[in-house]
Amino acid sequence: MDKRIVVVTGAFGSLGRAVVGRALEQGALVAQVDVSEARLGEQHADEARTLVLGGVDLADAEAARAAFARVDSHFGGLDALLNIAGGFAWQTVANGDLATWDRMFALNLRTAVSASMAALPFLEKSASGAIVNVGALGAVKAGVGMGAYAASKAGIAKLTESLAEEFKGKVTVNAVLPSIIDTPANRADMPGADFGKWVRPEDLAEAILFLASKKSRAITGALLPVTGGV
Repeated sequence: MDKRIVVVTGAFGSLGRAVVGRALEQGALVAQVDVSEARLGEQHADEARTLVLGGVDLADAEAARAAFARVDSHFGGLDALLNIAGGFAWQTVANGDLATWDRMFALNLRTAVSASMAALPFLEKSASGAIVNVGALGAVKAGVGMGAYAASKAGIAKLTESLAEEFKGKVTVNAVLPSIIDTPANRADMPGADFGKWVRPEDLAEAILFLASKKSRAITGALLPVTGGV
């Protein structure tokens, strides 16, 4: 990842922070993009190696284009887009509402499509452009209450496969499919679970960065399960 210019969406969340930190350790130049406003002293706010862009609603196409234009202006290009922005909601269909479905598709799929559209003109100019999406193992076999979330993440899988074909030979497009990520929010929601079986954000970050690196240039259209002990 040395000197590779990378955009991390959802950069202020648990997984985003792990990816940003590991990418910087590997020598990347990183733009951190998040819908939340950046806090004073946001992680690794070193202008020589990072660009912090808070308050960016990637579901808004114009906001996404403006953000990637700033990345290009700041770093002089783009080599990899890591689509980590997203969210989760548990709700049964019988007792649920359509607003949850709209929210899951906006957070998980629309943001990835919008960011990819904004990034592709810059990625095509890179000698080794890459997109890495975050899907979900739960989209392969969804359980009770997982309908809206799993459907939106299934969309990520098909977006990944379609984009990989569309940009074959130009930009690699792959996705990771984690099981349960070991985050404070997940621990709070499932206090009785065996956290040791879950996927550590740092381990998932390693898989994401491998797919974003030049070492994975022969891989495109892959949906990589990252399941830990689940």
